[in-house]
Amino acid sequence: MAHLTTNPELLARVRRIAGQVAAVERGLLGDATCAEILQLVAAVRGAVNGLMDEIIVEHLDQHVARAGLSDAERTAGAAELMTVIRRYAK
Repeated sequence: MAHLTTNPELLARVRRIAGQVAAVERGLLGDATCAEILQLVAAVRGAVNGLMDEIIVEHLDQHVARAGLSDAERTAGAAELMTVIRRYAK
């Protein structure tokens, strides 16, 4: 999926998530309360879910729904996505 590496919005999302994870670490090392840490972790989870949504949409657009793909390419793209969704849903 080399096309993802050229998406500056996705890279910006990943950098924000990295900052949120760093805030969790700082909170754990500092004197943050359990409630504060839980809020930080919930924010990270939401951000990762949003990133996953964007990448799923991109995958569907490029590897399943794009005009010109062969049936085999569509089948492979759908199978890849099903594997990831099943793993993600656990």
